[in-house]
Amino acid sequence: MTTLEPLAEDWSSALAVVAHPDDLEYGAAAAIARWTGQGKEIAYCLLTSGEAGIDSIPPERTRVVREAEQHASAAVVGVRTVDFLGFPDGVLEYGLPLRRAVAREIRLRRPEIVITNNFRDTWEGGELNQADHIATGRVILDAVRDAGNRWVFPELLDEGLEPWSGVRQVWAAYSPSAGHGVDVSEHLDAGIASLRAHEAYLAGLNEPDFDPAEFLESLARTAGHGLGSRFAVAFEVTRM
Repeated sequence: MTTLEPLAEDWSSALAVVAHPDDLEYGAAAAIARWTGQGKEIAYCLLTSGEAGIDSIPPERTRVVREAEQHASAAVVGVRTVDFLGFPDGVLEYGLPLRRAVAREIRLRRPEIVITNNFRDTWEGGELNQADHIATGRVILDAVRDAGNRWVFPELLDEGLEPWSGVRQVWAAYSPSAGHGVDVSEHLDAGIASLRAHEAYLAGLNEPDFDPAEFLESLARTAGHGLGSRFAVAFEVTRM
């Protein structure tokens, strides 16, 4: 692991935008638990409801189950606001509808930081990333700019949503280009509990040997080596 610089914590509000329920829990949730514990306000925005994520359960039932699990998971790390935008799971496409929807959320929540997960083509070990994750990251970077431009998606003005140019940075958890990190030594247990809250999803993976604690501890230990702490979450920082 590359040496990581500590993330700045001189901010008070963030919006976490990801493609699916469970995306934040595979790493970033422990950091979110730290920040909500500091009194920071963090809202979740899920582009899909993960309805294509459990092979043995039809999408219309899976949607209900996974939304409920995401609400429970968010509560574990102190997040009270969870929005689902209803885009189709597994087939997210970069384009104006998605950009408009994310820009709307940014104007609505007015965050200083936008949090997401890795949207590079691969993960640290070289495994291919998923198409929805890649599309989400590309959309976020453009939607942050869109949110600050009154003449892009002017229909948002009709909803009373004034432009917001206050997003300072976008943080992507566990990107292979990560250069920053945050100490989660006191919050990893909350992150593990938040992943365990996705009980039906984890059961649907049919991976009986998967241990959320072992998985997250391994990631956090590696990042911790880079930061000089016991456990950490690594982030790629894009300055806006």
